[in-house]
Amino acid sequence: MSEPWTVLRLLTWTTDYLKQHGSDSPRLDAEVLLAHARGCERIMLYAAFDQIVGDDDRTKFRGLVKRRAEGTPVAYLVGKREFYSLSFRVTPDVLIPRPETELVVVETLEAIGQSSKFKVQGSRLESDSASQVADVGTGSGAIAVAVAKHSPHSRVVAVDLSPAALAIAKENAAALGVAERIEFVQSDLLAGVPPKQQFTVVASNPPYVSESEFAALAPSVKDHEPRQALVAGPKGTEVIERLIPQAVERLLAGGWLILEVSPMIASRVVDLIAAHGRYEPANIVKDLAGLARVVKARRKP
Repeated sequence: MSEPWTVLRLLTWTTDYLKQHGSDSPRLDAEVLLAHARGCERIMLYAAFDQIVGDDDRTKFRGLVKRRAEGTPVAYLVGKREFYSLSFRVTPDVLIPRPETELVVVETLEAIGQSSKFKVQGSRLESDSASQVADVGTGSGAIAVAVAKHSPHSRVVAVDLSPAALAIAKENAAALGVAERIEFVQSDLLAGVPPKQQFTVVASNPPYVSESEFAALAPSVKDHEPRQALVAGPKGTEVIERLIPQAVERLLAGGWLILEVSPMIASRVVDLIAAHGRYEPANIVKDLAGLARVVKARRKP
């Protein structure tokens, strides 16, 4: 009689199979997909290694594993991704939130904290008031929702050119209980946001991949995630070059522009900000891997 397909046997076999098909996290992928197929939390698999997986769950799991081996990202297969300890719905209409982008949230919350002792007086920050934050290129709403969740006195404007992305962002905001404090605007960067709206922080994870870099990306990224959310143009700085002058017009004096960037263009972005003339010298913030990941600049008073 053949050996039964227990949870542990399925995970072991699938880990080897996905490793052979290029996954850089085969065990994690196997666990996430099996938990999804069984309708349970991943941690529950560890107490169920000896349980036999039923035919229906195994059939569903097999289909997911096949698609993962063909390159479909796990987040799209299960329809969600954790970001800043929150669960976000994702589809191929939005970029999958990355751990690196959490640094944008950290820096935004820090900027809000620094500004919380001020209030808006004319076009300046003066004493206590709620912060106004713009998340430009919101995608799944990861930055906007995380900021709203962890800064309950802030109001956020979430901007994206894609109506499909905004629909996902709205779902996530509602599911996580912050929809009433987020305004969703379809716009090419800040062009469609009313000029009278002024912000304490303009945060963005903009497209910053160059055409040549895109060609070299893993198939799981370039063949599945939305190209317009990744590629800026031949240099990788094209979108940022447009956002820098737009943001300074919407920032309160003393407000912050916070950008996620590729380590390869970080110094160029610092130079672009310096050349504009209306920002104080920009700072580069490194991620946990020691790579330049965020550029942060304050509008001059």
